[in-house]
Amino acid sequence: MRKIGSWVMVGLLVLGLLAGCSSKSALEPSDKEQGKDQSMTIGLSISTLNNPFFVTLREGAEKAAKEAGAKLIVTDAQNDTAQQANDVEDLIQKKVDILLINPTDSKAVAAAIESANQADIPVITVDREAEKGKVRSHIASDNVEGGKMAGDLILNKIDGKGKIVELEGIPGTSAARDRGKGFHKAVDNKGGVEVVASQPANFDRAKGLSVMENILQSKKDIQAVFAHNDEMALGALQAIQSAKKDILVVGFDATDDAVKAVEKGNLAATIAQRPVEIGQKAVQIAVKVGKGESVKKFYPVKLEMVTKD
Repeated sequence: MRKIGSWVMVGLLVLGLLAGCSSKSALEPSDKEQGKDQSMTIGLSISTLNNPFFVTLREGAEKAAKEAGAKLIVTDAQNDTAQQANDVEDLIQKKVDILLINPTDSKAVAAAIESANQADIPVITVDREAEKGKVRSHIASDNVEGGKMAGDLILNKIDGKGKIVELEGIPGTSAARDRGKGFHKAVDNKGGVEVVASQPANFDRAKGLSVMENILQSKKDIQAVFAHNDEMALGALQAIQSAKKDILVVGFDATDDAVKAVEKGNLAATIAQRPVEIGQKAVQIAVKVGKGESVKKFYPVKLEMVTKD
């Protein structure tokens, strides 16, 4: 009987161990489920996907998100500040872990950022800064330096003499402000140079065309044009070619269409801002923030001049 009792005790002990293992697996998620629970969701609010620059930026962000195993939700504000506010609110309701925002307007976006702050969702700005709200980091090129590069090139090409037109981006955006600031830093107070017109064309090709047509009718003997982005530069170039004028045009962003125009000798130059790298870097920094790692306030992305040479 003792022998049988011993075997019964061993059997009960084994059953107890099996029961313990079984209850643990029932209570705790599998490795696969744990990975799923720990995945990160990143929201990316883009000012407009009608601009090739931001399409390329999105592609860079998508590539980085895939590499990191993160989920990326992208929204298109279509250059509408109210739409962007709605988009950000929707991303907050979806409980994204991090918000990447490319502002349509640096001032107007503040309310959306503050809503994210209240929801304890970290915010990172991309390409354009925000005037208010708590932002963990900013990823962009040095737009002031880029504007100065464009201005210096124009001065060199026209031998420091002549009339220049400036096509400005969307009023209120940090990109338009900073590119203009850098440009004027280069050309202002230069005795032989005069900026005869500085008009917004809203980073849009069709608007760049119409604004340049009007300027050509009212201003004579123009030597050069600096556009705050390539879309406006290409629109201005179309107006100049239709008017059969020979005017130097410099853009900003190095989009595919602009680089082709440079290669053909139609566009004098464009400042390469590397949107793929900006998108990738934004997601990489978002992942760091999501993991609780410390990040810098600003991550600059290198600029370069693209010319036919």
